[in-house]
Amino acid sequence: MKLAIGKCRSTLKENMTGSPQHSSQTVTVAAVQLNCINNAVDNLNRAVEQIKLAAAKGAQLICLQELFTSLYFCQSEDHDQFALAESIPGPSTDRLCEVADQENVVIVAGLFERRAAGLFHNTAVVIESDGSIAGVYRKMHIPDDPYFYEKFYFTPGDTGFGSFRTSVGRIGVCICWDQWFPEAARLTALTGADFLIYPTAIGWQAPEKAQFGESQRNAWQTMMRSHAIANGIYVIAPNRVGTEDHIEFWGSSFVADPYGNMICVAGEEAETLITDCDLSLIETARTHWPFLRDRRIDAYEGLTNRFLDS
Repeated sequence: MKLAIGKCRSTLKENMTGSPQHSSQTVTVAAVQLNCINNAVDNLNRAVEQIKLAAAKGAQLICLQELFTSLYFCQSEDHDQFALAESIPGPSTDRLCEVADQENVVIVAGLFERRAAGLFHNTAVVIESDGSIAGVYRKMHIPDDPYFYEKFYFTPGDTGFGSFRTSVGRIGVCICWDQWFPEAARLTALTGADFLIYPTAIGWQAPEKAQFGESQRNAWQTMMRSHAIANGIYVIAPNRVGTEDHIEFWGSSFVADPYGNMICVAGEEAETLITDCDLSLIETARTHWPFLRDRRIDAYEGLTNRFLDS
């Protein structure tokens, strides 16, 4: 597994000792793109290894993919898979909190949460650099498509859309299928988020790849880039990689700036991206493209309807 740094790095500099230096407006972020195996302990260990390597290269905010401790089990409806779930706090968050404190980094991680007996969520936890849990987001939009049978496993989230204050800025989180809904991105941004992070598990099914593959991936990237533009916000999308049963996860994790430029993009193998985000660009983008100023909040009542019949 490699670290992709040089081609992504924009403003990070080193002092005479070789240690990373950051301006007050610059946050160095990492997106960890893993191929998972059927061993939760090993997946967690490999994620922790990448967190430590990224931290050593100056990363302050490190983002892991959706459901990173396991294979993507939602390809079938199998009651035995509920055994993979864990509480929050729990074993994985305990380990990640310890690493966050040791490395002085903020971590965003996607987990299969057991909230209570018979109540499970697809969840992302935001861990502060002192090892405390800054917040929890539970996936709001739950898909039910061939080999993405998530409605069998996950209760829709009840956290709403928001952001969490951390030492690197306000972190907003949505998860995978949430990516396709501009309402979710807008509501998250309106809470003051500097970053909108989408832990993801998306890929191709073999019969579709040849004809639709590039179009599907382009649509995925374009949708999230549009959220960055419309909201003047940084978007980070860590996706898994590798073939698991019926799905070839396409990787292609990326970081987009508030103008929608993909400033760092991964390939289709295990990789950790590291790049710098200048938070002052949020103010610049929003004052030059004042979409938030010009919103007609008095005219959007129809958004609360399922459909507007003519």
